[in-house]
Amino acid sequence: MARILVVDDEPQILRTLRINLRARGYDVDTAADGATALEAAARRPPDLVVLDLGLPDVDGVEVIRRLRGWTAVPVIVLSGRASSADKVAALDGGADDYITKPFGVDELLARIRAATRRVSSPAGGDRSQLHIGQHTVDFADRVVRAADGSAVRLTPTEWHLLEILARHPGKLVSQRQLLEQVWGPTYTNETHYLRQYMAQLRRKLEADPAHPKHLLTEPGMGYRLQSGRPESTPD
Repeated sequence: MARILVVDDEPQILRTLRINLRARGYDVDTAADGATALEAAARRPPDLVVLDLGLPDVDGVEVIRRLRGWTAVPVIVLSGRASSADKVAALDGGADDYITKPFGVDELLARIRAATRRVSSPAGGDRSQLHIGQHTVDFADRVVRAADGSAVRLTPTEWHLLEILARHPGKLVSQRQLLEQVWGPTYTNETHYLRQYMAQLRRKLEADPAHPKHLLTEPGMGYRLQSGRPESTPD
């Protein structure tokens, strides 16, 4: 049974979708704000998310970006925002589809069926946590903890860089891709931004920032994240 997380601050929409989806055999979780949605997605990973953009605490686009830091679950936006700019922002943020309100339940159900068909293993590859040496990174709660349990503060830009690298564990992510996704398409030549922020991440997360084992540079090409705990504690 596929699990769907419905996120909307309108109780009537939550009730309508819960009834209609359950009547068609879906397991349904609901959330009325972004923080609750992220917590629910981490606790019980859904196979698909139906998400409103106008949430009372966190903007829906930001919820999508945070989800994309650790899961590829399909996201269908269901929003009263009908402008092209809003649609582009949501799709660029990682949404898979966009439906404007008012909407037809039959159309939404068809979009859900299409999205779930495209996903071969909906939640099996999700990674809400990873280890970088002695540090544990929790993308759902957006917190990094050292071995002693203390929190390590990351800036929003550092988080964004780390989330993008974490989507491709062990794989090379090009400089251009990182610059476009973090700073925008007009910054593709500003490679010094990457050097600066990667140096900051290494100082916070690597045991020996001068000789990194997890946040790796491929000279002239890009960066690679090798997650995992150390085999032994450095002398």
